[in-house]
Amino acid sequence: MTDIPIGNNDNIDIIVAMKLHLLICDGVFDLGLAALTDTVGLANAMAGSLPQAPAHIELTLVGVRRRIRTAQGLTVPVVTAHGVPEPDVVLVPAFGDKMPDTLSARLTRPDVPDAVAALQQWSTAGAHLGAACSGSFLLAESGLLDGHRATTSWWLGPMFRQRYPNVTLDESRMIVNSTRFTTAGAALAHVDLALRIIRGRSPALAALVARYLLVEARSSQAEFVIPDHLAHADPMVERFECWARRRLAQGFSLAEAASAAGTSQRTLARRLQSVLGKTPLSYFQDLRVEHAVHLLRTGNASVDQVAAQVGYSDGVTLRALLRRKLGRGVRELRRGG
Repeated sequence: MTDIPIGNNDNIDIIVAMKLHLLICDGVFDLGLAALTDTVGLANAMAGSLPQAPAHIELTLVGVRRRIRTAQGLTVPVVTAHGVPEPDVVLVPAFGDKMPDTLSARLTRPDVPDAVAALQQWSTAGAHLGAACSGSFLLAESGLLDGHRATTSWWLGPMFRQRYPNVTLDESRMIVNSTRFTTAGAALAHVDLALRIIRGRSPALAALVARYLLVEARSSQAEFVIPDHLAHADPMVERFECWARRRLAQGFSLAEAASAAGTSQRTLARRLQSVLGKTPLSYFQDLRVEHAVHLLRTGNASVDQVAAQVGYSDGVTLRALLRRKLGRGVRELRRGG
């Protein structure tokens, strides 16, 4: 993972504060905004306890309108984007709109083009841009993410992929980072986003803040994904999903899957790639993993028995798949880890 290029611990960084802007639109997600401000605030408070204290992070709440209210109706004190110094980093918290239909309506509001223009200006000036959850949509609206990798809230993946086909989306990841952009997953991934920026300044400080916040290292959203929810984004994908759930123990056949979905093999593969960013076989494996995790957490069957119920010949194969997909072993999953 590439480090953010504003975070070296040389003598210059120690004496020069980092200017961090939060770009806040009307209807901002209260929890996301608080997670960013509180994580950065804790970092500033804890920095002095380190043997080599990193520079202070100058946090500024910036808006493209003078009056900003959160999704819960709270007033946010902001300064306008026109009158602030050029930032080193700009982060966009999520909107309070959690589902595709309301988020789509939110993106048509008149403050969005102004926010997009501000992001483009700051990027041109060299700022590192980041966003979490549905905030990634605002960053994608700017066109700046075209040709880059990104993540967002896992349940918004189909909408994001269809709306921004030039962005390589991996909604299974908690954080996707490059030299210019950092995007984070759903809701509490705002904390991961803030920690990633702090880590660019001081890995020791990020680790300390994470310990105080009781945040464990987590690179994936995959364990939290509900495949059934994603399948409902498209009727053909939903028909495939219904067929697949009945076939987990028997195995995968693309020809049978396409027939059950009422389409050709090529069209089915193309549709799943467009909606979910996956091949039919990969999504079939996701459903196997989901069911295996459910069985491990709710029953006493052995790993070999669970493997047989989801179509694998032995527990070794299942263990390897769980580790690769979720980053967790059977023991961790059994105890709810």
